[in-house]
Amino acid sequence: MRKLVVVLAAVAVLGAPALAQSRVTGSRHTDNSQQTDDRKQKKAAAEKAYKDALRTIPEQKKSDPWAKMR
Repeated sequence: MRKLVVVLAAVAVLGAPALAQSRVTGSRHTDNSQQTDDRKQKKAAAEKAYKDALRTIPEQKKSDPWAKMR
């Protein structure tokens, strides 16, 4: 009987963090259409900023590490 109580207590203690992570509050999922529009705009802005940043990187010269050895 004592072993059963210890096992059940261990399962409850170890299972609590997993249960807490899976719970989602209802306030996060309100107005999903507005949230997806905002997310799309942010993603588009981030993509544009990334492409602009890539354009500012100068072209690299091709390096030949064995040039002096030939």
